[in-house]
Amino acid sequence: MEVFEAIKTRRSIRQHKSEPIDEETLEKILEAARWAPSWANTQCWRFIVVHDSNLKAQVADTLSRRKKPDGTISVNVATKVIMEAPVLIVACAELNRSGCRNGTPTTDKGGYWYMFDTALAIQNLCLAAHALGLGTVIIGDFDAKRVAEILGVPEGFSVVTMTPLGFPAHEGKPPHRKELPEIVFNNRFRA
Repeated sequence: MEVFEAIKTRRSIRQHKSEPIDEETLEKILEAARWAPSWANTQCWRFIVVHDSNLKAQVADTLSRRKKPDGTISVNVATKVIMEAPVLIVACAELNRSGCRNGTPTTDKGGYWYMFDTALAIQNLCLAAHALGLGTVIIGDFDAKRVAEILGVPEGFSVVTMTPLGFPAHEGKPPHRKELPEIVFNNRFRA
Protein backbone atom coordinates (compact mmCIF):
# COMPACT_ATOMS: atom_id res chain seq x y z
CA MET A 1 0.00 0.00 0.00
CA GLU A 2 1.34 3.40 -0.98
CA VAL A 3 1.95 5.79 1.97
CA PHE A 4 -0.62 8.46 0.98
CA GLU A 5 -3.26 5.78 0.49
CA ALA A 6 -2.45 4.34 3.92
CA ILE A 7 -2.73 7.78 5.53
CA LYS A 8 -6.07 8.55 3.88
CA THR A 9 -7.69 5.15 4.37
CA ARG A 10 -6.58 4.23 7.91
CA ARG A 11 -9.51 4.23 10.33
CA SER A 12 -10.03 3.61 14.02
CA ILE A 13 -11.22 0.01 14.25
CA ARG A 14 -13.28 -0.92 17.29
CA GLN A 15 -14.24 -4.47 16.31
CA HIS A 16 -11.73 -7.19 15.50
CA LYS A 17 -11.90 -10.79 14.40
CA SER A 18 -10.43 -13.32 16.82
CA GLU A 19 -7.98 -14.48 14.14
CA PRO A 20 -4.42 -14.50 15.56
CA ILE A 21 -1.63 -12.33 14.17
CA ASP A 22 1.45 -14.22 13.07
CA GLU A 23 4.81 -13.23 14.58
CA GLU A 24 6.28 -12.09 11.25
CA THR A 25 3.46 -9.59 10.70
CA LEU A 26 3.68 -8.37 14.29
CA GLU A 27 7.42 -7.89 13.93
CA LYS A 28 6.95 -5.83 10.73
CA ILE A 29 4.53 -3.54 12.54
CA LEU A 30 6.86 -3.08 15.51
CA GLU A 31 9.76 -2.52 13.11
CA ALA A 32 7.83 0.37 11.55
CA ALA A 33 7.40 1.91 15.02
CA ARG A 34 11.10 1.46 15.71
CA TRP A 35 11.99 3.60 12.68
CA ALA A 36 10.02 6.65 13.82
CA PRO A 37 11.98 9.87 14.29
CA SER A 38 12.79 11.00 17.83
CA TRP A 39 14.47 13.86 19.66
CA ALA A 40 18.25 13.49 19.20
CA ASN A 41 17.54 9.87 18.21
CA THR A 42 16.79 9.02 21.85
CA GLN A 43 14.18 6.41 20.85
CA CYS A 44 12.55 6.73 24.27
CA TRP A 45 9.61 4.46 23.42
CA ARG A 46 9.09 0.91 24.62
CA PHE A 47 6.29 -1.43 23.54
CA ILE A 48 4.62 -4.15 25.56
CA VAL A 49 2.84 -6.72 23.38
CA VAL A 50 0.04 -8.26 25.44
CA HIS A 51 -1.51 -11.54 24.26
CA ASP A 52 -2.64 -12.87 27.65
CA SER A 53 -6.41 -12.46 28.06
CA ASN A 54 -6.16 -12.14 31.85
CA LEU A 55 -3.69 -9.25 31.54
CA LYS A 56 -5.83 -7.64 28.83
CA ALA A 57 -8.84 -7.84 31.17
CA GLN A 58 -6.87 -6.20 33.98
CA VAL A 59 -5.70 -3.42 31.64
CA ALA A 60 -9.24 -2.96 30.28
CA ASP A 61 -10.42 -2.51 33.87
CA THR A 62 -8.28 0.66 34.08
CA LEU A 63 -10.34 2.43 31.42
CA SER A 64 -12.37 5.39 32.60
CA ARG A 65 -16.05 5.03 33.30
CA ARG A 66 -18.71 7.74 33.15
CA LYS A 67 -21.73 8.28 35.32
CA LYS A 68 -24.87 8.50 33.18
CA PRO A 69 -27.72 10.94 33.97
CA ASP A 70 -29.74 8.03 35.41
CA GLY A 71 -26.95 7.32 37.90
CA THR A 72 -25.68 4.13 36.27
CA ILE A 73 -22.04 3.77 35.29
CA SER A 74 -21.22 3.27 31.62
CA VAL A 75 -18.49 0.86 30.63
CA ASN A 76 -15.90 2.35 28.31
CA VAL A 77 -16.47 1.02 24.77
CA ALA A 78 -12.75 0.35 24.45
CA THR A 79 -13.09 -2.42 27.08
CA LYS A 80 -14.69 -4.75 24.52
CA VAL A 81 -12.16 -3.75 21.87
CA ILE A 82 -9.23 -4.66 24.11
CA MET A 83 -10.77 -8.00 25.01
CA GLU A 84 -11.68 -9.13 21.49
CA ALA A 85 -8.47 -8.07 19.71
CA PRO A 86 -5.84 -10.81 19.67
CA VAL A 87 -3.10 -8.35 20.69
CA LEU A 88 -2.88 -5.19 22.78
CA ILE A 89 0.16 -2.99 22.28
CA VAL A 90 0.97 -0.70 25.20
CA ALA A 91 3.34 2.16 24.38
CA CYS A 92 5.56 3.43 27.17
CA ALA A 93 8.28 6.06 27.21
CA GLU A 94 11.46 6.62 29.15
CA LEU A 95 11.17 9.86 31.11
CA ASN A 96 13.76 12.67 31.24
CA ARG A 97 15.39 11.56 28.02
CA SER A 98 13.55 12.97 25.01
CA GLY A 99 13.63 16.78 24.97
CA CYS A 100 16.24 16.73 27.70
CA ARG A 101 19.97 17.09 28.09
CA ASN A 102 21.44 15.29 31.10
CA GLY A 103 17.91 14.71 32.42
CA THR A 104 16.98 18.42 32.29
CA PRO A 105 14.26 19.64 29.87
CA THR A 106 15.64 21.99 27.21
CA THR A 107 12.43 23.32 25.65
CA ASP A 108 9.33 25.16 26.81
CA LYS A 109 7.53 21.79 26.49
CA GLY A 110 9.19 20.75 29.73
CA GLY A 111 9.95 17.09 30.07
CA TYR A 112 6.98 16.10 27.92
CA TRP A 113 8.72 15.75 24.56
CA TYR A 114 8.45 11.96 25.02
CA MET A 115 4.76 12.34 24.14
CA PHE A 116 5.68 13.63 20.66
CA ASP A 117 8.21 10.88 20.08
CA THR A 118 5.86 8.14 21.24
CA ALA A 119 3.05 9.56 19.09
CA LEU A 120 5.32 9.44 16.03
CA ALA A 121 6.15 5.79 16.74
CA ILE A 122 2.48 4.90 17.29
CA GLN A 123 1.51 6.64 14.04
CA ASN A 124 4.09 4.53 12.19
CA LEU A 125 2.75 1.43 13.94
CA CYS A 126 -0.87 2.22 13.02
CA LEU A 127 -0.06 2.96 9.38
CA ALA A 128 2.02 -0.21 9.05
CA ALA A 129 -0.76 -2.26 10.66
CA HIS A 130 -3.30 -0.79 8.22
CA ALA A 131 -1.02 -1.43 5.23
CA LEU A 132 -0.83 -5.09 6.35
CA GLY A 133 -4.61 -5.42 6.67
CA LEU A 134 -4.87 -4.95 10.44
CA GLY A 135 -6.88 -2.44 12.46
CA THR A 136 -5.99 -0.25 15.42
CA VAL A 137 -7.60 2.39 17.60
CA ILE A 138 -5.68 4.74 19.89
CA ILE A 139 -6.77 4.53 23.54
CA GLY A 140 -5.88 7.28 25.96
CA ASP A 141 -8.54 7.50 28.67
CA PHE A 142 -7.19 5.05 31.24
CA ASP A 143 -5.31 4.96 34.54
CA ALA A 144 -1.71 4.87 33.32
CA LYS A 145 -0.26 4.22 36.79
CA ARG A 146 -2.45 1.15 37.25
CA VAL A 147 -1.52 -0.14 33.78
CA ALA A 148 2.15 0.34 34.69
CA GLU A 149 1.66 -1.69 37.87
CA ILE A 150 -0.20 -4.48 36.05
CA LEU A 151 2.44 -4.78 33.32
CA GLY A 152 5.51 -4.24 35.51
CA VAL A 153 6.61 -0.95 33.94
CA PRO A 154 9.57 0.25 36.02
CA GLU A 155 10.01 3.66 37.61
CA GLY A 156 11.43 6.18 35.15
CA PHE A 157 9.01 5.09 32.43
CA SER A 158 5.44 6.21 31.72
CA VAL A 159 2.59 4.40 29.98
CA VAL A 160 1.55 6.80 27.21
CA THR A 161 -1.10 5.06 25.11
CA MET A 162 -2.25 1.69 23.89
CA THR A 163 -3.87 0.17 20.85
CA PRO A 164 -5.66 -3.11 20.28
CA LEU A 165 -4.40 -4.82 17.14
CA GLY A 166 -6.28 -7.29 15.02
CA PHE A 167 -7.99 -8.02 11.73
CA PRO A 168 -10.94 -5.63 11.30
CA ALA A 169 -14.41 -7.11 11.67
CA HIS A 170 -15.77 -4.19 9.61
CA GLU A 171 -14.59 -1.46 7.32
CA GLY A 172 -14.09 1.87 9.08
CA LYS A 173 -15.99 4.93 7.93
CA PRO A 174 -14.08 8.08 7.02
CA PRO A 175 -14.63 10.95 9.45
CA HIS A 176 -15.16 14.53 8.32
CA ARG A 177 -11.85 16.29 7.79
CA LYS A 178 -11.37 20.06 7.84
CA GLU A 179 -10.33 21.62 4.56
CA LEU A 180 -6.75 22.90 4.24
CA PRO A 181 -7.73 26.61 4.35
CA GLU A 182 -9.23 25.96 7.81
CA ILE A 183 -5.96 24.66 9.23
CA VAL A 184 -3.12 26.09 7.11
CA PHE A 185 -2.07 29.75 7.27
CA ASN A 186 0.57 31.63 5.34
CA ASN A 187 3.05 33.64 7.35
CA ARG A 188 0.76 34.38 10.34
CA PHE A 189 -1.90 32.57 12.30
CA ARG A 190 -5.47 33.74 11.70
CA ALA A 191 -8.56 32.84 13.66
